[in-house]
Amino acid sequence: MLLKTFGLGSVFARWCHVRQPTITKGILVAIIFSVVSLMFLAHYVSNYHFSTMERKPPEPKIKCRFNPSHHTPFSPKSHSSSANLRYDNRVLVIMETQFSRLGIDVLMLLEANKIRYKRTLARKNLPYLTHMDKGKYGVVVFESLQTYTSMDKWNRDLLDKYCRDYNVGMITFISAKNDSPLALQVKGMPIKLHTNLALRDYQINPESDILRVTRAGEVAYGDLPDDNWTVFATNHSTYEPLAYAKTQSSSSVVHESDILHTVVVQDCGNFDGVRRVLFGNGLRFWLHRLLFLDSLSYLSHGKFSIPLERHILIDIDDIFVGKSGIRLKPDDVEALVSSQERLRRSVEGFTYNLGFSGKYFHHGSTEENLGDDRLLKYRHHFWWFGHMWRHLSAHKFDNLATLEREMLLNRQFAKDNDIPVNQSYAVAPHHSGVFPIHDPLYEAWKKVWGVQVTSTEEYPHLRPARFRRGFIHKSIKVLPRQTCGLFTHNLFLDKYQGGPRKLDMSIRGGELFQTFLNNPINIFMTHMSNYGNDRLAIYTFESVVKFVQCWTNLKLKTIPPLQLARKYFMMYPEEVDPIWQNPCDDKRHMAIWSTNKSCDMLPRFLVIGPQKTGTTALYTFLSMHPAVLSNYKSAETFEEVQFFSGKNYYRGLDWYMRFFPHSKNTTNSYIFEKSANYFDYDLVPMRAHALLPRAKLITILINPSKRAYSWYQHMRAHGDQTALAYNFHDVVTAGDDAPRDLRTLRHRCLNPGYYAQHLERWLDYYSPKQLLILDGELLKSDPVSVMHKVQRFLRIEPYYNYSKYLRYDPKKGFFCQVVNGDHTKCLGRSKGRQYPPIEDRAEKYLKSLYRKANVALSKLLSRLAQAQPEWLQDELAEAL
Repeated sequence: MLLKTFGLGSVFARWCHVRQPTITKGILVAIIFSVVSLMFLAHYVSNYHFSTMERKPPEPKIKCRFNPSHHTPFSPKSHSSSANLRYDNRVLVIMETQFSRLGIDVLMLLEANKIRYKRTLARKNLPYLTHMDKGKYGVVVFESLQTYTSMDKWNRDLLDKYCRDYNVGMITFISAKNDSPLALQVKGMPIKLHTNLALRDYQINPESDILRVTRAGEVAYGDLPDDNWTVFATNHSTYEPLAYAKTQSSSSVVHESDILHTVVVQDCGNFDGVRRVLFGNGLRFWLHRLLFLDSLSYLSHGKFSIPLERHILIDIDDIFVGKSGIRLKPDDVEALVSSQERLRRSVEGFTYNLGFSGKYFHHGSTEENLGDDRLLKYRHHFWWFGHMWRHLSAHKFDNLATLEREMLLNRQFAKDNDIPVNQSYAVAPHHSGVFPIHDPLYEAWKKVWGVQVTSTEEYPHLRPARFRRGFIHKSIKVLPRQTCGLFTHNLFLDKYQGGPRKLDMSIRGGELFQTFLNNPINIFMTHMSNYGNDRLAIYTFESVVKFVQCWTNLKLKTIPPLQLARKYFMMYPEEVDPIWQNPCDDKRHMAIWSTNKSCDMLPRFLVIGPQKTGTTALYTFLSMHPAVLSNYKSAETFEEVQFFSGKNYYRGLDWYMRFFPHSKNTTNSYIFEKSANYFDYDLVPMRAHALLPRAKLITILINPSKRAYSWYQHMRAHGDQTALAYNFHDVVTAGDDAPRDLRTLRHRCLNPGYYAQHLERWLDYYSPKQLLILDGELLKSDPVSVMHKVQRFLRIEPYYNYSKYLRYDPKKGFFCQVVNGDHTKCLGRSKGRQYPPIEDRAEKYLKSLYRKANVALSKLLSRLAQAQPEWLQDELAEAL
């Protein structure tokens, strides 16, 4: 009765990996059902409160024929070959629609494993398939086999030729619909499909050369998700089965339910020279995700192979923290030690990493205080790291000295109790201060604990988890942290949000298992309360480790945090540089950001340059407006902050925000920053957009030849030895074999003048509506009209009548600010210099050099519906 009520017949079969009982084994069935009934009844009774009984923690139920102490019967395959040098490191994904579920699943899996890709839609023409005589893509993925087979002959022949020429493989899926034919012949391929099947009992061909991550030998018993599976039938030698399944007994299809049908098939290329893997369903079934990654590896000759080593570190936060009733008791500590020993049999070097707040030591019941003592007894069995003394959020401490005192108290507690704290690692409670950055935390960590490594789940955001990254700030390595589905409130299995089944689904191929699969390095966040009560963390990690070993060839290891950090940034050196994002775009970030910081302190618009086009004049005119506030001047770079374009970026967001006013008046003000070197610096658009996605941009353009000459004269005026040693023509015509200083000067003279090229990079991140392009010559000759245009673009209120406050100064040769009624205040001596005329040969060279760039700029301005400057029209007319 219990089995029927709770459906334990199928559950037992799935968990234990045995076949469902049949009528011919009636006696055996009766025995099994009786035993299971008694087991369930005992479990049911023992896990619920009665007046004289306590809960017992759940035990891992996963059964696996694989013994980790023995050699794996089927070793992972190495797919590397010289063919992987023939193409670029990207996957071409051809989707049915922009929002199709399967296509998005493919992209998400590629992103999670940091595999580069290009996405295109099936209705569009194929992208160029060659690049510099090399293949541009390593694998082509079709969301639908039908899309591939229904291509017109020209395009299909072109794609197949590309795959043969560069030994590129193809992955396709069959997305059957309920109204699809039950059986059909694939066009142009010797294979038949049988669709719309409900399947069960999935298993993998252990002889396949594709298997690398995936481990064969087990059977995933039970019904598979969806009822629209496709199976493959063929007699051609080019096809080899990769995975099988049986039809469900209730299926209306004529296939017998005990026959194994091929659900994933490998095309070895013997028919038409193209290697393929065909999936009879999408990626919703967890094993298909493993097989998809292995297929990418196989078809790319190892180019897209993911590493087999998995490093895991399990943090147990909040040691000694928590109200009475949820803390560890002595037997919980014993269970923790025993769990560590068991995990060490499967995970090389495994050690739990305990984070403590000493203030709350012995703050529980009598038995829980004994649990605290038992933890100290076993202190040398674990690794330890410091939380805050009172477990407070670091962002609430603006005073560095106060933060240091909190940490010193915790450090003294560790010393008094002989707790080994030598891992150079720390974690902030609630992730406070790690990201968004709170600089006092980093300073105190280094000074008190000598911290070199920390971790957070908040960079760049909590969700989606596949985008979490690492970074380095103030020499502290910040690693991405993963969640395992357990939080401080997860104490009892029957109270788990979503029920026990949800937790088991996460372990058995779901989110937690996928986390192991997709991340070579995992730091898991757990809490002390997860190891008491029902000890859900012990159950969770022992279960998922067992499941990983059942179904994968991944090798699990644990190494100390500092070694882990070094390994991480060796694997992902591109993540060393941080990307500062706007904290006010994330409610979680706002909750852990200091109250003395405000997004009203960040610029609403940027003057991005380029240099020597009139940016300082624009900066001065803007600062005249009563509603406009500029950044404070920098002692190093005069009026410019130059945050996004150089070493200042590594000083962090706190440093940047010091350059902007913080008062109640800023809410209705227009704060801006001007740094003229932003314009042509490659990384600036991406960095600026990450922090200021809604900011408006103003750039000023003059004749690029004139700008180059002005920069050269600027460097001479500032005593640059290279500019003084060479004439302008020699600078701009210097070859690549010229001295380094000369090449650097040539670059700064010429590179900013390729205006369209740099503007396109900004437009990769910002919309055209956010960009205003000004004519620098018009700003000089008629600044009033230009400033009125700027006010309209920025929607500045109140309106400021510049005609009353700007006057032409004939001595300077440009407009100056009117002050004290009748006096003028002009720019400094360095502005408005009169230079000798540019040499004819240099001018002719530059006109020729910039001709194509000016044409590109004209086309870009037309596309953006922005006015063509008079100087540009003259240059183009002269070129004709």
